[in-house]
Amino acid sequence: MKWLASRVFWGSLLIIGGILFLIQNIFGYQFGSLFWSIAFGLGGLFFISLFISNRENWWGLIPGMTLIGIGLNIGLGALFPQLERYIGGTIILGAIGLSFLIIYILNREYWWAIIPTGVLLSLAIVVGLESFISDMAFVSLFFIGMGLTFAVVALIPTSEGKLKWAWLPAGVLLFMGLIFSAFSGAVMVYVWPVVLIVGGLYLLYRTFSSR
Repeated sequence: MKWLASRVFWGSLLIIGGILFLIQNIFGYQFGSLFWSIAFGLGGLFFISLFISNRENWWGLIPGMTLIGIGLNIGLGALFPQLERYIGGTIILGAIGLSFLIIYILNREYWWAIIPTGVLLSLAIVVGLESFISDMAFVSLFFIGMGLTFAVVALIPTSEGKLKWAWLPAGVLLFMGLIFSAFSGAVMVYVWPVVLIVGGLYLLYRTFSSR
């Protein structure tokens, strides 16, 4: 991906952007959003290329995935504005959360990456459901997602052994989530399927990791 760092590429991109904006101002065609969508996406690829060229640059995944998420959100807003209103935030938060998940998958020593992964993916899910659930259900699902995140931290193997301390925040957060769910019975429709899915994924993980 050396072409992403070349002056010729970025110079050409600026020229194309200027032409598109000029056409937009003269003829009224709306190219601006799509241009910025592509620009953010390419900026994200630039940071990811830093990681691909050197695995020590794992930090590049975070701005890389963030910029790609923003680019996708801008493009979605330009092409499908109604859809962007519902899932725009989910796309950006999910992209950032995915960057931390990739960091952990590629280097299991970075167990800490599980925590921002869980926080951001929990936020991505509840933000996507925000229009369909009550405020109390929103808070309940977020706390439950956080609790499950720390439960995963407690279960995964590390060079330091099992991180048993993580059971404390996991229990507190899950308890708070269930307390909030008591004020919103509808949230249980989402909680139990999630619990079953997480339990099944954990059993599969233990089965294949032991092999």
